[in-house]
Amino acid sequence: MSKNIYIEPNYTYGDHTLHYIQQAAEHGLYEIRGLGAKRRLPTFDDLTFLTASASRYPLEGYREKCETKTVLGTRFAKNPIELGIPITIAGMSFGALTAQAKDALGRAAGEMGTSTTTGDGGMTPEERRSSKTLVYQCLPSRYGFNPDDLRKADAIELVIGQGAKPGGGGMLLGQKISPRVAKMRTLPEGVDQRSACRHPDWTGSDDLAIKLSELREITDWQVPIYVKVGATRVKNDVKLAVAAGADVVVVDGMQGGTAATQQVFIEHAGIPTLAALRQAVEALEEIDMVGQVQLIISGGIRSGADVAKALAMGADAVSIGQAAMMALGCNARHYHMNGELVDATEDFAALGTAPGYCHHCHTGRCPVGIATQTPELEKRLDVDWGARRVKNYLQTLTMELTTLARACGKSNVHNLEREDLAALTIEAAAMAKIPLAGTDWIPGVSGY
Repeated sequence: MSKNIYIEPNYTYGDHTLHYIQQAAEHGLYEIRGLGAKRRLPTFDDLTFLTASASRYPLEGYREKCETKTVLGTRFAKNPIELGIPITIAGMSFGALTAQAKDALGRAAGEMGTSTTTGDGGMTPEERRSSKTLVYQCLPSRYGFNPDDLRKADAIELVIGQGAKPGGGGMLLGQKISPRVAKMRTLPEGVDQRSACRHPDWTGSDDLAIKLSELREITDWQVPIYVKVGATRVKNDVKLAVAAGADVVVVDGMQGGTAATQQVFIEHAGIPTLAALRQAVEALEEIDMVGQVQLIISGGIRSGADVAKALAMGADAVSIGQAAMMALGCNARHYHMNGELVDATEDFAALGTAPGYCHHCHTGRCPVGIATQTPELEKRLDVDWGARRVKNYLQTLTMELTTLARACGKSNVHNLEREDLAALTIEAAAMAKIPLAGTDWIPGVSGY
């Protein structure tokens, strides 16, 4: 008879760690990939709403309106942005994404009355035409930066850092540097590009204030100026951005995505969005700027419930990137071409992955035609089809958001508040400073 053998798992050197060590030993290179962190992190799922019952009065969804209008940039801009919903599309570059993808995102955002953002590498004519409200990013690389395009924008976002890679620059590998991308970025075709990790013309808060003043002068103080930071030392960064003159601060948590960077950044730098949002709100409260400077939170926002919880914690709006890509068809089994759905499973397999598990944005071999610059693959994204899907997704998020707001007795989604929330885990309670459900206990705040 054979013996039953028990093999005790090695949690320090499990399969994932062994694979990492063996790959590093074999190739002497770190891994580069796209999208965001895969580790289990506290998220908005770890919070729940205390909706109305006997002690609170809910609103009737079929008869009582719940307002979603959102205004950004009220501090200094002559023309603040007025959005129909508090859900915006984050910066994703032409280069990382196809021109068709940028066009589809712009159309969907415009139809829902919200904004989209250019990303690194400049503004494409298609994106400007399709986007009702377009935010123009100024990044450390300055790739594609054009003052004439800047003046065409409805807002400017000065990017200091990104949640997936705070303290690091982006990457665009050579296979995605097409002739058009190379021309826009003034780069050689087919050569790997690494973006700078910091702006070349300032090193501190005083220089940041000068840069913001320059951007205001270029645009005659007409449009709002955002400052975007990756979530690390959030309180200090938010206060510095406000002191430098930002109209809006964007804080991107570590669940935020990227087209390509070192995996060590994605998994081991920054703090979760839940903690970052709480710290950002506290920073604005401490300098008495709540309501004067608007706060946008991004990084792992997926559902209407996520949006509602972010607003309840103190955000004025959210920004979505990876989720918008998924709505376009990223990681889907099929793509839509010539009026038909085509199975892409074999193309995913050729990348060594499967639908739902792909993070190969950096390769330029996107099976569904979203994260590529290869003409044959670009054709796999039908712009009308993609725009319709993203619009449907944004519409669903908005309906979920207003459903929860009404259930909490709110006639405006911006009236959601921290008192409407409870935490389901000790970690979330501590990070968000929300009482653990069924108690008045906030770890580290209200005693033991």
